Amino acid sequence: MAPLAPTASILVTWLVLTLAVIAGAYVLPGVRVTGFVAALVTALVLGIINALVRPALLVLTLPINALTLGLFTFVINALLIMLAAVIVPGFEVDSFWSALLFSIVLAIIIAVLAYIF
Repeated sequence: MAPLAPTASILVTWLVLTLAVIAGAYVLPGVRVTGFVAALVTALVLGIINALVRPALLVLTLPINALTLGLFTFVINALLIMLAAVIVPGFEVDSFWSALLFSIVLAIIIAVLAYIF
């Protein structure tokens, strides 16, 4: 199969993340997405946050991340998901623990969908 053009690759990644957000919200009771458009916007915002904010947070929390053998990254992911929930109307997360579980479920779903696509 021929590699995708950069624009098509970005769109496929965005769609895969959108499907992962919908599936994660369906599986977990503490996470809600009101519709497909809200899931698209959530995927976009999560992508932007992960590209811009996450690297800086990982560098700033490197000592505690090293002490916890990388487990603190899950906390960072949960906090970034809660930030996305504040930014995006139609995407709600009830608690920190729901965001933490959502980040784990999201990672698993994205890994499976990336393997398929």
